[in-house]
Amino acid sequence: MPIKSALEIALERTKDLKADPKAIAANEAKLEGKRLAGEYLAAAAEVDFPARFSAIAKDKKEQAREGAFEVFASRIQLPITALADPDAELAPIAAGIKALNVATFGEKKIQATFDQLGGFLKQYLEDAKSVEEAVRKQYAPRLKQKEQEMAARMGRPVRIDPMNDPEFAAFYKQNVGQMRTQYQNALDKAKADLAALCGIKKAE
Repeated sequence: MPIKSALEIALERTKDLKADPKAIAANEAKLEGKRLAGEYLAAAAEVDFPARFSAIAKDKKEQAREGAFEVFASRIQLPITALADPDAELAPIAAGIKALNVATFGEKKIQATFDQLGGFLKQYLEDAKSVEEAVRKQYAPRLKQKEQEMAARMGRPVRIDPMNDPEFAAFYKQNVGQMRTQYQNALDKAKADLAALCGIKKAE
């Protein structure tokens, strides 16, 4: 008896199941909202998101709203570089979420939430800088010792880039990682609160 593949087994289990038209339609509407939000964020100055969203059929609007919100929420992230401008990055996201259904949850509340998020992300950048400086300062004696040992062996002055030193890299990752995890948990909570404020049942 031939061994059946996982695909064959999956097909056998689903061959008698009929697709739910309502579920398919809801999924398509959600994907439409995601696509529209993605197009808008890729070119916010060129895409009239409020008008495009308003044009979506009424029976698709709720699912499309959820899909768009998921995309917007996924773009609210901790900055990767110190050169990031949280206010500039959040502005189009805030505008997009306001356009989803202002009558339901209120433009002022949404703006207040994003003002808080902007301050939160700026604080993260400041704390990340402080932690990095503290880590480098704490590791400096060890790094100097390594440079002296290598200089003694090689007969010439040696300078080590801390980030190229495995021991420092691990020490740095541990300390910065702990701070980033704490901020990420707080950000996830803030995004969950934003979803609740917007009446979104589930957001990524």
